Amino acid sequence: MWWALLWGGVAGGAVLLGALAGVYLKASPRLIGVIMAFGAGVLISALAFSLTREAFDKGGVAAVTVGMALGALAFFGGDWILDHHGGKDRKRSRGQKGSDGHQATNGGGGGMALALGALLDGIPESAAIGITLLGGGSVGVPMVVAVFLSNVPEGWSSSAGMRKNGKSTRYILSLWSAVTAASAISSLLGYVVLGLAPDVVVGGVQAFAAGAIITMLADTMMPEAFERGGPMTGLVTALGFTLSFLLSQY
Repeated sequence: MWWALLWGGVAGGAVLLGALAGVYLKASPRLIGVIMAFGAGVLISALAFSLTREAFDKGGVAAVTVGMALGALAFFGGDWILDHHGGKDRKRSRGQKGSDGHQATNGGGGGMALALGALLDGIPESAAIGITLLGGGSVGVPMVVAVFLSNVPEGWSSSAGMRKNGKSTRYILSLWSAVTAASAISSLLGYVVLGLAPDVVVGGVQAFAAGAIITMLADTMMPEAFERGGPMTGLVTALGFTLSFLLSQY
């Protein structure tokens, strides 16, 4: 049980590491984009060869189909709400934009949208890590690595944007510390709540997490990676995918 809490915290804590980099380091947008592209490739591979594969083995076609559809719709719905309440550009390293396309300062609702958006992105990933430990197995290393690598640029990009929107260092680090704690708890809950559940339920939840994560990738992470990383984005994504696949075979 405590391993689920630990590994969820390790993977989720990457956003805090990225936040520290976003606050204290000056990195080019291209570097952030390249890191995001690599993390996206790793995460896609982990979803395909670990999370979704296990969901199918446990729950079959119905669990995968229904679970992924519900996960995708859940993320889409939550993301749509955040987009219309100040969180549309929560991953942008250049800060949020106003309706006229110019730089905007965050209102009171914007900070809450950033926090909710981070939770929306991170909870399915961390819960998936806890699920990999069910049945007394070892932690899914590709999944932990994938979530870690995808979280670093997320925290980096978002924190750089928040700094440009006038948020204090204390506010930024407190926000991401809370997200780290929530990620660890999500991993623990994924392990504890589903520990005695039937395989079809576990498979459905795994598929739900996979559907939410793949929707997040396509909707937020990959567009940002391409915008920042330029023509190299596809190659770096392919590299991340390949390395994650090879890691999953050992």
